Amino acid sequence: MRMASGAANQKVMTFDEAWPILQEEAINKIIDHLEGIQNHQFTSGEYMRFYTIVYNVCFPDKIGPENNKMYEQYKKTFQDYISSKVLPSLRGKKNEDLLQELLKRWNNHKILTRWLSRFFHYLDRYFAVLKNLPGVGTCSHLIFYNLVYGELNDQIRDAIISLIDKEREGEQIDEETLKKALDIYVEIEEGSKKYYEKDFEEAMMNATTTFYSKKALEWISNESYEDYMIKVEECINLEKNRVSNYLKFRSKNKIIEIVQHELLNVHASKLEEKKHYHEAVNKTEN
Repeated sequence: MRMASGAANQKVMTFDEAWPILQEEAINKIIDHLEGIQNHQFTSGEYMRFYTIVYNVCFPDKIGPENNKMYEQYKKTFQDYISSKVLPSLRGKKNEDLLQELLKRWNNHKILTRWLSRFFHYLDRYFAVLKNLPGVGTCSHLIFYNLVYGELNDQIRDAIISLIDKEREGEQIDEETLKKALDIYVEIEEGSKKYYEKDFEEAMMNATTTFYSKKALEWISNESYEDYMIKVEECINLEKNRVSNYLKFRSKNKIIEIVQHELLNVHASKLEEKKHYHEAVNKTEN
């Protein structure tokens, strides 16, 4: 990002001088816009003004105390907003209502991050790099993760798994909502699968095992060998589609292994008996 024309000629500002301007004229306006209180679209002139204010605080000493104050207050802005607005809107909601509100709040968070990352970009150029700290964009996402998922990951994860199980039972679900909710785990750290694996995948695999274990017990008692094997093939194909539609591709082999294990390996001896019976009946009929 290029510095605003003439920014080097602007007067040096202290953090204490700059922050009230940034708070009242930039941050509060974005938050009010997100909360539907008032609509405000920043002009390029406003954007350059706020960027220049941050620049004029931070450039004299690129790793000095004024930069640290700016970085910490940037973090506190997100911490306060999430604690006062985001978390209260999510608490008490369940299932798809929770996921819908989560998506709304995550989209708002990304808008807030996008604007503030532009205003505070100068911190990324020197302070965050030299101090080995997360850049301002990554920092805001990690705050969202730590506060929202730190409190509500179990509920979010269970809501997602509940929808997956409904679809496995043949119900129609909103796959787009499901996909976007799962995408958040990856977007938190710019494409990393760490949070998807840590906070969701293992629980989803356990739920998949439980689901197909129950189905196997039900079908092995009530279905013929031929019908049982048709169901196995259908389940494998549906799980492959499910991965393509909204789950992460790395989950594919794990899920298929679970389906095959629970439906075939666990009941191998019983299936062998059914197979022999099926073959004997066919032989008799022929």
